[in-house]
Amino acid sequence: MATDTLKSTPGARGGATGGLRRLLLDNGALTALIVLVIAMSALSGDFLTADNLLNVGVQAAVTAILAFGVTFVIVSAGIDLSVGSVAALSATVLAWSATEAGIPVVLAVLLAVATGIVCGLVNGFLVSYGKLPPFIATLAMLSVARGLSLVISQGSPIAFPDSVSHLGDTLGGWLPVPVLVMVVMGLLTAFVLGRTYIGRSMYAIGGNEEAARLSGLRVKKQKLAIYAFSGLFAAAAGIVLASRLASAQPQAAQGYELDAIAAVVIGGASLAGGTGKASGTLIGALILAVLRNGLNLLSVSAFWQQVVIGVVIALAVLFDTVRRKAGATAPAAGASGGGKGRQALTYVIAAVVAVAVVGATSLLHNGSSAADRPKIGLSLSTLNNPFFVQIRDGAEEEAKKLGVDLTVTDAQNDASQQANQLQNFTSGSLSAVVVNPVDSDAAGPSVRGANQAGIPVIAVDRGVNKADTSALVASDNVEGGALGAKALAEKLGGKGTIVILQGQAGTSASRERGAGFADGLKDYPGIKVVAKQPADFDRTKGLDVMTNLLQAHPDIDGVFAENDEMALGAIKALGSKAGTSVQVVGFDGTPDGLKAVRAGTLYASVAQQPSELGRIAVRNALRAVEGEKVEKMVKVPVKVVTKENVAGFEG
Repeated sequence: MATDTLKSTPGARGGATGGLRRLLLDNGALTALIVLVIAMSALSGDFLTADNLLNVGVQAAVTAILAFGVTFVIVSAGIDLSVGSVAALSATVLAWSATEAGIPVVLAVLLAVATGIVCGLVNGFLVSYGKLPPFIATLAMLSVARGLSLVISQGSPIAFPDSVSHLGDTLGGWLPVPVLVMVVMGLLTAFVLGRTYIGRSMYAIGGNEEAARLSGLRVKKQKLAIYAFSGLFAAAAGIVLASRLASAQPQAAQGYELDAIAAVVIGGASLAGGTGKASGTLIGALILAVLRNGLNLLSVSAFWQQVVIGVVIALAVLFDTVRRKAGATAPAAGASGGGKGRQALTYVIAAVVAVAVVGATSLLHNGSSAADRPKIGLSLSTLNNPFFVQIRDGAEEEAKKLGVDLTVTDAQNDASQQANQLQNFTSGSLSAVVVNPVDSDAAGPSVRGANQAGIPVIAVDRGVNKADTSALVASDNVEGGALGAKALAEKLGGKGTIVILQGQAGTSASRERGAGFADGLKDYPGIKVVAKQPADFDRTKGLDVMTNLLQAHPDIDGVFAENDEMALGAIKALGSKAGTSVQVVGFDGTPDGLKAVRAGTLYASVAQQPSELGRIAVRNALRAVEGEKVEKMVKVPVKVVTKENVAGFEG
């Protein structure tokens, strides 16, 4: 069985210097975490507060739980790309079972856990008996699980049972339950790897699968169990994540499989198999959480954050390579008592260093006066869409005019990532928060945290449910959808066939615009909707989906797209038909959309004046900070922009 052993090299000897060097090399991930904590503490006085450190723990919890499950797979030289989708599916099954199906909550939880285990068993069967490469088998499960989640939920979030939502709360008013669950799952992982037959089998299979088989291990059955463990941990992570958001999001945990794999690798495991431990995985997850938290507090651009995180992952793996070449390796799961003693000593030294850092940075930041300029945080659902980029630009323009420091974050259409960003805003020294929710329900718990901290919150474009906001600055998506229906129907003379390009499943903007359009069409019974398909608010997907729909419906008369990006993709697919035999109506009034309106290829766009939304939101946030009266609802009128009025329109 392949195990890690602690080796010494001639270069590692030589007194205190050599001992320190060896200590650092043998514990590369822990060293990186300490250095990162020191750096963030020195750069931001908000980092080492008790509330923020608890935030880091909460934000690391879901990734860590997923990563613990992935650790089993990677130690055995496999890979699991499906854990994020399995987490979303398990949470959706729980929420649907307990609400729509009326199943008792306890049974619904067991059903959700069973869902994760079954997904893992399917992965294991495809790898062991189907002889599929783990990458392909789990990639297929990624798609299947995500699709089933959307099918069960019909693309909309499902409210989570209150009894289970307590998993997202705190114990005693200070200890977050997600952190407690993370610790329990970490201890379980360490026990399985270090104290059980299947744990030793994982190391043996990862070290040399053929040798493990020849030594009598039933490798195929062991792999079934290994992937079942991964599915079990994914289900637990999905339940914790949905509890934090108070709803099961069918699109939740997208990309989390990559974070989980990164955490395992940063923690010292090898993708070639045979090495890895629970403590290393936990440290890897904490490194990612500290990095994201600190970059938020430092107001680093959302785009640069992705660059920095990628560089850190690459450096961590590079450091691990250097460490191995230097002859230092991580202690094995079954290491001797002396190895465990050295590891315990390492953690004691790390704790001492951490305490010293806390004291030093506290002195460093004590007495530093707060800046005179108000600080406002703006959390946008995405910056990969011109509409939200215009909101940001308008907000930044107004902030500069009013002398406000504005920090902008990009949630990348991930409700859980936005929850993390809002928590970071709450623990930082911000005067107010402006939020453009990915989902109105999912933003509620984090906004309630800001309410408790006495920080005024302004919602922009979409409201926040079950939380207090000082104001909602928005145009009416439902009204806009109805106006789009009227404009298209009247252009077609009240009769014809049309298709609808829907936005990203589960988002409130897509639901509201679609509902408004459907309601508006009721006044025009001669208009028939022959197809509707999601294109995720994306121009490229709009092009592809429209191209496919034209094969089945070549003689359509009109297209309604729930944003201008999809409308522009549809125009590309329609070619010369756009603006002649087929009329297209978009939504948002983006610069490219208005350009297409001027050219006549896009008949109309329902414009929301996004720049004005951003300006008004910042203006009202500052008023709330200064104690001035703020209107609870600030409406920015929507306008149907056609070729006749586009010349005088400013978006």
